[in-house]
Amino acid sequence: MLTLPNILTLSRIVAIPLLAFLLWWPGWEVGFLMAFALYCLMGITDYFDGYLARSSGAVSKLGIFLDPIADKIMVASVILVLAAQGVLRGPYVGDAHVVAGLIILVREIAVSGLREFLGPLQVSVPVSRLAKWKTTFQMLALGSLILGQGLPNWNVVVSGIEANVPHTVGLVTLWGAAILTVITGWDYLRVGLKHMD
Repeated sequence: MLTLPNILTLSRIVAIPLLAFLLWWPGWEVGFLMAFALYCLMGITDYFDGYLARSSGAVSKLGIFLDPIADKIMVASVILVLAAQGVLRGPYVGDAHVVAGLIILVREIAVSGLREFLGPLQVSVPVSRLAKWKTTFQMLALGSLILGQGLPNWNVVVSGIEANVPHTVGLVTLWGAAILTVITGWDYLRVGLKHMD
């Protein structure tokens, strides 16, 4: 059970409370920069735990169980804390960017429930290429939103509106992730509907 890939996965879960703590204090730029570094480190461990498990033949049931849970808890924690601190806010639409985060959270819960339903039926739901793009957009979005709070003076003026560069990138990619979330969620749901009476 305590293989290196599983230890890396567990380290992500253990680090989530610290990540949430660092994000909890609005205006604490150093805290957000530390959170960004921790978030990047957690992303690196996410890549390497899967890579090491496959390359060394150390894929375990515990790892298969914990890896997606670690990812979902981390994403949900970051979205919820950023929403609570008012970070999911931007020009023109204000707080409506929270909707993109909500779409992502709803999809994660729905797909988890679908996988649980299909498990006893011996039906697997493989991760599609589009779902991997969704994950990439999602990770980029949350990292950029964190970085934007750590570097509040990295601004540009476009059409008379001053915008923080990483924050704006984060909001745009968050909506990109939300759109891909709807598409991939529907793909998974279609697979599930075939096995429902």
